Amino acid sequence: MSARRRFCQNRAAVAGLVIVCLFATIALVAPLATTYDPEQMRLDQKLLEPSAAHLLGTDHLGRDILARLAYGARFSLVMCFAAVGVGVLIGVPLGAISGFYGGWLDLVIQRVIDVLLSFPGFLLALALVAVLGVGIVNVVIAVGLGVVPACVRLVRASTLSIRSREYVDAARAAGAGGASIIWHHVLPNALSPVVIQATLGLGATLLTAAGLGFLGLGVQQPTPEWGSMLGEGRSYIFSNPNLATFPGVAIFLTVLGFNLAGDGLRDALDPTVSRASRTA
Repeated sequence: MSARRRFCQNRAAVAGLVIVCLFATIALVAPLATTYDPEQMRLDQKLLEPSAAHLLGTDHLGRDILARLAYGARFSLVMCFAAVGVGVLIGVPLGAISGFYGGWLDLVIQRVIDVLLSFPGFLLALALVAVLGVGIVNVVIAVGLGVVPACVRLVRASTLSIRSREYVDAARAAGAGGASIIWHHVLPNALSPVVIQATLGLGATLLTAAGLGFLGLGVQQPTPEWGSMLGEGRSYIFSNPNLATFPGVAIFLTVLGFNLAGDGLRDALDPTVSRASRTA
């Protein structure tokens, strides 16, 4: 049975993929989903309840909540995908080099990874943002560096197994250099667990980025972003809970979608894991 068929037979995974695709579609068609400017303030229409004119109501500055959620999906999703991309682009080469060459190079890389792992992910991102400053790019870098250790460890473990395979020995005998062997033989065979880890890590990076926005260290106002919207809404949690409820639900559903899709992808690419979990 193919991996795609195994994935499609997993109802939870398909549901997670549908959720993610739904929010991605909302982000792409945000200008068509609402006619309101997400940054335009209308103080005479502040804190309105959901109605035909404003389907999710308005916030404390009279801005349409649906418009801000739709446009905020762009920033939230782009940041989590970009952060995972940064982590993969840095972690995969480091893991391959560490596992393939070994020696003092492996020792140095692994000690750096140990230092990064000694910090909780959110605390590491918080410290890096404090050093780099606030802003979308700095948030992406700070959150992405938290993804690096897992990628390095996964690729290193795969590389240690791959470097002793017959086709690697044959490539060496044919005169291929270390960089060529890593590019043509190690990385293509070591990326499967990285893809799974990256998919599962999307939810965690979204939560970290939203947490920074909640604290005012992420995307700055008036730019809409789910975490910063949630932070603004906490002051009105009792008088007008819609301000915090809707961005909170959006974050919850998106993270749930990433986790369900990631679990399904893991089971599809490695069905032995799924069978072992059922028999345990």
